Amino acid sequence: MLQASVVSAKCFEMLESCYYQGKIEAGCDEAGRGCLAGSVFAAAVILPDGYQNELLNDSKQLTEKKRYQLREIIERDAVAWAVGIVTPEEIDKINILNASILAMHRALDQLKVRPEAIIVDGNRFKPYRQPIANSQKSIVIPHTTIVKGDGKYLSIAAASILAKTYRDDYMNRLAEEYPQYDWLSNKGYPTKKHRDAIRQYGITPYHRKTFNMLGDGQLTLEFSDKD
Repeated sequence: MLQASVVSAKCFEMLESCYYQGKIEAGCDEAGRGCLAGSVFAAAVILPDGYQNELLNDSKQLTEKKRYQLREIIERDAVAWAVGIVTPEEIDKINILNASILAMHRALDQLKVRPEAIIVDGNRFKPYRQPIANSQKSIVIPHTTIVKGDGKYLSIAAASILAKTYRDDYMNRLAEEYPQYDWLSNKGYPTKKHRDAIRQYGITPYHRKTFNMLGDGQLTLEFSDKD
């Protein structure tokens, strides 16, 4: 198992521990935004004050094995963490940008420790309102969006790893139901093999019907059977 204290010449440059000084800060990131099929996942992670881990980095820069090893470390070390999900049906209703933000809000809703500030990978986010205990009122938690934040801040990198691995687990389960789309390999992204399968078999209930399935500006709404 990877250990957070291991220092190696091959380690990534150390990421920043926080953006907001002196606040309980949650990092957020999503996975699956560009896919043709499956839910979009997001994670929110609060790490201990001053936390260090030389191995944490943007999930896209890590091997699958390292992502899963780091997931165990994140879940062990985090003050709080949670994963939010928005379904393909919801994505089709509200669009993928709104769905990605909603998934992050749902992850934040589940945190057992309430954040005082939020940092988000990317450049788009909607204010997150936190209910006030024993009141009908709520407060807006301050947030900052950070382009390529998953390669700059530890909590966002941790969120990217959780979102990615939990979504991969989900797509692997769907691949057992619909093996012809090669979801074990492409995880729902628009690869040639995925699009060729859509041409041959049509779409499944897990496909995002408002997306350009074939890459030619045309949508297909024929449903696949499992045979």
